[in-house]
Amino acid sequence: MELRHLRCFVVLAEELHFTRAAERLHIEQPPLSRAIKELEDELGVTLFDRDRRGTRLTVAGAAFLQDTRRLFTVLEQARENARAIAAGLRGSLRIAISDGAMDPRLSAFLARCRAEEPEVEIRLSEVPLTEQIRGLRSGDFTIGFAHAADVGEGIVAEPIWRDPIVIAVPARHSLLAHKQVPLNELQGHPLVLCDKLACEGYCRELIPSPMDGHPCAHDRMPMDMMSHG
Repeated sequence: MELRHLRCFVVLAEELHFTRAAERLHIEQPPLSRAIKELEDELGVTLFDRDRRGTRLTVAGAAFLQDTRRLFTVLEQARENARAIAAGLRGSLRIAISDGAMDPRLSAFLARCRAEEPEVEIRLSEVPLTEQIRGLRSGDFTIGFAHAADVGEGIVAEPIWRDPIVIAVPARHSLLAHKQVPLNELQGHPLVLCDKLACEGYCRELIPSPMDGHPCAHDRMPMDMMSHG
């Protein structure tokens, strides 16, 4: 298996069109078709379904795409580390940011890291929480920052600062009976939330878990109130 086969596979999986994929790779379509056929023969699986309706990834192809992307991530990190060390640095610190966690306090922390460890290169990536957790487990990221407490097994999560969650309601809303609203009191009330993918950590805290029907993680954590007329 050669890297050129894997690059051809990833580009075709993204385009799902042989002509467009060949143009991106700056090759003709027949060499692309041969590369995919050679890769499928070596793996012993079909990666793409092809018919008159177009080209689609198979289930095996979709799984192989995830693993191949991780492989290219590791290769890119190896390239970056080699360049950093050749330039006199001691390596790189790969940090994943989720849920809009880029905060002035985080900026100050990173500035202090640069001041104390100038020989370590710091690389930031803004990714969804699910990808951050996956990357921490696989080693793609060294450390991550997110607004989430429940990150599963295999990851050590520590709070570095605490911010209140605030809800805005109309002036005569029933929730105003509370000075601070327990999260379980939000059940049954429609909520306007940020995008679930962009702010997955927040949504995990606020939206009931599908496993037990109760709010996730901290169902008694109070929420500050802000009303408007």
